[in-house]
Formats: sequence, structure tokens, C-alpha cells
Amino acid sequence: MRETPTWDPGQYLRHTTHRTRPFHDLLNRITALPGGAAPRIADLGCGPGNVTLLLADRWPAARITGFDNSPQMLAAAAPSAGPTPGGGELDFRHADAAGWTPEERFDLIVSNAALQWVPGHADRFPDWLGRITPGGVFAFQVPGNFDSPSHTLLTGLCESAAWRERLGGLGARHGHVLEPDAYLERLTTLGCAEVDVWETTYMQLLQAGGAGEGTEDPVLEWVKGTALRPVLTALEGDPAATAEFVGQYRELLREAYPPGPYGTVFPFRRIFAVARTAAHAS
Repeated sequence: MRETPTWDPGQYLRHTTHRTRPFHDLLNRITALPGGAAPRIADLGCGPGNVTLLLADRWPAARITGFDNSPQMLAAAAPSAGPTPGGGELDFRHADAAGWTPEERFDLIVSNAALQWVPGHADRFPDWLGRITPGGVFAFQVPGNFDSPSHTLLTGLCESAAWRERLGGLGARHGHVLEPDAYLERLTTLGCAEVDVWETTYMQLLQAGGAGEGTEDPVLEWVKGTALRPVLTALEGDPAATAEFVGQYRELLREAYPPGPYGTVFPFRRIFAVARTAAHAS
């Protein structure tokens, strides 16, 4: 059974400007939807709902549902549910993307930095595309940085003699992301009328301290919100082991990502796809 990490919405929302930027870039490539001014939208893997609110800003009259399998994330998103200022509606529901099949048609299914947690997620594309309104859009972005030091060091530490028995396999568990050309081929083969796939590497400058945006170890604080969650979940209830592992990982990250005069540079590659279904079902 696929283990589900325990999520910390507050930790995830640190560096929120950097985490949200790719979603803005994804939205900028999505043009008109078949639902007109009031489209039906699904946000798959909505997390704490911060980017779901951006969908309501873009389509003020839309009916939007955010789906997530984390009770912690859904609890954080819940206060945003209800009527939106533009006359739309926003709600949040429990669902696991690994098995989610839409029960209704959507004009847009969008996913922001979530599908990397779902093994074989590309095999789910036919089910999702089949429930998109003709002429509608499926759009997502996923991290493409699994060969970066933040991940390779984590994998190596989990597989080391000291931690392998307890944590083996956790560091490498997110290698489910395809390369851009593979997503292009998969979506085109499935009959999408328009497919736009691209990648971007953001040279993120993380700051230490200041307004909750970082600490002395900003890269560590970043991964505490995402890649490190499975390890923290596995060590939950054992504060000594947690402190030991995090301390070892911290030293590795400090060497790989030394601070500069203006902050710590943390390159982050992301992969994007926007696919429009045929205007008329075949």
C-alpha cells in the first residue's frame, strides 16, 4: 500500500511566493474554457487551497472543487470554502489522485505539484481526459528536479547503513515524473487536439530569516514542506531519531547549497503540460 505522508500546511506555505510562481505560469498558458464565464473546475491535489483561490481569481464565477487526500491540508483549505466574491462556489473534498475518477464533467482539471506523489499517474490520464468537456483543458505542473542534490543526498542518506532498515526507499519514492517528451507523446496519443509541454528551471533565491520566509537553513526548510515529509512521517514519535537524521541531512545541504551574499540559490526544474481535448467528442 502506498504510504501517505503527514503534511504540515504551515511548513508547506513557507516560501509561498516561490511555490506559487509555477502555478501562475501554468495558468498563463490556459486560454478560454468551454464553460464560458462560469466553468466547472477541479483542482487535483489542492493542498491548503492557496492556489485553488487563484483559480477563483482567474474565473470569478467558476464552480471549483479542490481534491486532496491529506486531512491536514483539507483542514487548512476548509475556511476558504463557500461562495466566492465573483458569484462562484468553492468547495473541498477528500480524494486520492491514484484512484480518483471524476463523477461529473469538468471544463478544466488542473494539478499543481501533486502528481509526482502518484506512481503511474500518466496511466490515469485517459480516465481524466474522458471526463473533460469537449474543448476543455487538462493542465498540470510537476517538479523535475529529482536528480538535484536536495533529492540525491536525501536518497543516499536514507539508503546509508545507519538508516536503510528504517528509511530505505523513502528518499527516492518520488521518481514517478516523466520527461517532457514523454508527456507530450502520451497526451498527443490520447487524442488531445492541442498539447503544450515545456520545462523551466527557476533560479530561486532563498533567504535566511525574515518574515517567516526562511531560517539559517532555507533549503532544509523548503524540503521539510515537501520531499522530507515521508521521512518525517516515518520517524514521527521518535524525536531523537528525527533530530539525528535532520541534523545529518542539514550538514549535507549546507555543503551542497552554500549561502551567498544575497541568499541561497536553489535551482528548481519544473515540467508543465496544457492539453486541450477535441472540441467534439469522437
